[in-house]
Amino acid sequence: MNTSDVTFRAACADDAAHVLEYLEPFVVAQQILPRSTREMDVLVENAFLAERDGQIVGFAAIEIYSLKLAEIQCLAVSTDVRGLGIGKELVNRCVTVARDKGILEVMAISSSGDFLKQCGFDYTLPHQKRALFYRPGDIS
Repeated sequence: MNTSDVTFRAACADDAAHVLEYLEPFVVAQQILPRSTREMDVLVENAFLAERDGQIVGFAAIEIYSLKLAEIQCLAVSTDVRGLGIGKELVNRCVTVARDKGILEVMAISSSGDFLKQCGFDYTLPHQKRALFYRPGDIS
């Protein structure tokens, strides 16, 4: 199989339930965070699907927090089509949305740092800006 078998399109409101169903195995495997129906209704406004034979084989959304920051969310590609450039195309489409809206920085949180680096992301931004994280639930 090659990428000519895969089509890409912007997601729409009618896709939300199907996307949640598609993402469920990735949530169970703890590869992405669970999303509520309400959260997905918002995410699909700036999201993209990869489809093959009418079935979802990839998904990514960009959540825009402000003109300063947006985040790639729910990036998932079916195992049987990985390595074909589908994830990279989904990320590129999300980054294009951010660029078109004048967003200054896009971040992505993932266990696949090498993949994101291939898409142009890095662990630091110019002038050594770094993202640091704190989980409030871990307070003892």
